[in-house]
Amino acid sequence: MSRTALRICPLCEATCGLTLTIEGTEVTRARGDRDDVFSKGFICPKGASFGAVDGDPDRLRTPLVRKDGELREATWEEAFDAVAAGVRPVVERYGSNSVGVVLGNPNVHTVAGALYPPLLLAGLRTRSVFTASTVDQMPKHVSSGLLYGDALAIPVPDLDRTDHLLLIGANPLESNGSLCTAADFPGKLKALKARGGTLTVIDPRRTRTAKLADRHIAIRPGTDALLLAAMAYVLFEEGLVDPGELTPHLQGLDELPGAVGDFAPEAVADACDVDAGTIRVLARELAAAPTAAVYGRIGSCTVPHGTLASWLVDVLNVLTGNLDRPGGALFPQAATDRTPRPAGPGRGFALGRWRSRVSEHPEAKGELPLSALAEEIDTATEEGEPIRAVIAVAANPVLSSPDGDRLDKALGSLDFMVSVDPYLNETSRHADVVLPPPPPSQSPHHDFALNTLAVRNQVRYTRPAVPLEPGRMAESEILARLILAATGMHGADPSAVDDLVIGQTLGKAVEEAHSPVHGRDPHELAAQLTGLSGPERRLDMMLRLGPYGDGFGVRPDGLTLDRLLAHPHGIDLGPLESRLPQPLKTVSGKVELLPRPVADDLPRLRAALRERADGLVLVGRRHLRSNNSWMHNVPALTGGTNRCTLHIHPDDAARLGVRDGAAVRLKGAGGEVTAPAEVTDGVRPGVVSLPHGWGHDRPGTRLSHAATAPGVNVNQLLDGSLLDPLSGNAVLNGVPVEVVPVAEKITALT
Repeated sequence: MSRTALRICPLCEATCGLTLTIEGTEVTRARGDRDDVFSKGFICPKGASFGAVDGDPDRLRTPLVRKDGELREATWEEAFDAVAAGVRPVVERYGSNSVGVVLGNPNVHTVAGALYPPLLLAGLRTRSVFTASTVDQMPKHVSSGLLYGDALAIPVPDLDRTDHLLLIGANPLESNGSLCTAADFPGKLKALKARGGTLTVIDPRRTRTAKLADRHIAIRPGTDALLLAAMAYVLFEEGLVDPGELTPHLQGLDELPGAVGDFAPEAVADACDVDAGTIRVLARELAAAPTAAVYGRIGSCTVPHGTLASWLVDVLNVLTGNLDRPGGALFPQAATDRTPRPAGPGRGFALGRWRSRVSEHPEAKGELPLSALAEEIDTATEEGEPIRAVIAVAANPVLSSPDGDRLDKALGSLDFMVSVDPYLNETSRHADVVLPPPPPSQSPHHDFALNTLAVRNQVRYTRPAVPLEPGRMAESEILARLILAATGMHGADPSAVDDLVIGQTLGKAVEEAHSPVHGRDPHELAAQLTGLSGPERRLDMMLRLGPYGDGFGVRPDGLTLDRLLAHPHGIDLGPLESRLPQPLKTVSGKVELLPRPVADDLPRLRAALRERADGLVLVGRRHLRSNNSWMHNVPALTGGTNRCTLHIHPDDAARLGVRDGAAVRLKGAGGEVTAPAEVTDGVRPGVVSLPHGWGHDRPGTRLSHAATAPGVNVNQLLDGSLLDPLSGNAVLNGVPVEVVPVAEKITALT
């Protein structure tokens, strides 16, 4: 007999509500939840394939432990015994930094992935921390940290009310939005146009989003910061700067004209391949719109000047008075945010508090560049010990970071490795212990991270739709036990991890004058918490202490876990609102428009005016039915247009003698790959595009469907040396490559 259950989709950043049909313990259908307060029934192909993702037969169901060189099924007790025996001797002999922690993108899509990794890092006290952020959005974190004093204070476009939206390096019709959590992004863009608004897309590819635009600018890859700086130049030159009500909250406005003074449209036009007159029109239209928002994403982050481009996105929003106002770019307020503190100066944001051992890359937001992981393992120096053990949580850096071949070898040389992963993939195959979390239907869901980026304030929580299968262990318990085993407390009750967090959090809260529980007894408060598990009790605590919470009885109509559970489709908390100066944590207490690290990096951008790579340059791409490397094992989400092909413009194909469907060899600084060509005018001349996340052809994995059409790893074309210096973010776009046709036709890769 079938039944239905609600679930928030964890497969991308849109966080859509789903209604699942369940036969026994199997999810047989997924459709959009029309009553969901955020997504209102919207669903994409990934959400519709929830059951196939959930029930993938290649998902690991029991732990694996390496014995006599082979990974074999083991009990949970054996697995955690092995973790303790493998990690602790490394720490005790070589120090805490000899253990590297690698966190992948899926961590932000689970309750446990949001709550427990920070405790693992704190317990290990390692500075060898690497995450997917430095092959993605770290430039935005750094620019936000420098501007606002908080790397997590990221304004998002007010999609439902803006009159003019300028997207640069973003393709939300494929990504469903990123650093901008918005269910039904396509519908919101269509609604913008229907109400007479303007959509401008700046992208070297004519993406699905670009096809919807009123104006598409096919910029030369990697020159985003130059174009944005030229737009700022025009605003100053033509007297179009009008911060309006922002003015009292700004520091450094008078310094900006000099900072962008060398970037006149006529100076940047050749480098960007965008006519100077067009750049001036872009700036004028932005200034003239009643409300407007500039939004940049991965295409403008994964380039040599990613932090400067991210900074300039917000500078343009400031100069036109569109930061922190309805219809512009606003700071979301999530239900689990900390109790808002009074506005005023903060500690600010610092870069380079320590450096990597080999190449001396500065840390950013407590992280080192993922591109440096291999050298931190395989290179000896006099400055400290190499990384000798790795804990990877939901991470596949062999495919997601530059020069996967080198990292592949480096991981094989470790003294010990543990992976928390549902699959035996290109990275976890090296682990000595693999700890598989249960499928999403058997896990609760609340979007701790993504709600801080949502285009409308709301809160939703769903309990597991299917009971935990016998022999499975909840992801929260897996990570709690991992923390205990790795930090010298193996064998302790895993509930002690949550109890510790609750005690520490409430202990601090009662000492804060602005807290609703100031002066109260933390033990009495802890006793009031409800929930069936440690994570639920922590969620209840965060909701109660948060901006909409009941303050443990202070506000009777405020949020609690019980109230949230009584609203299974979520609670709408209203549109985004102006919040400045409260979110600011800068030393000045203001938006610091020209922070010193940015000013010091501008000469490098000026030098780029004279730089222009000859030949072809490479950009990535993604597909609506894919999310990095972890969905290629689901038949319903691969095939058709979701293939690993090289997009090349007809003019370039004719010049190089490349035929559609024929094999081409791509060569880059990190190596070469061979893929089938797909001749299309969807890319501008001089640009080729290969999707990321492919390359499922390494031995020792258990990805049966992905292996039938493995594709190639685009990141193997990179050697890891190209980074944005401020953020440590890998340069993945605008990279010079050589394309050479080969004789045989490739069919296996398609």
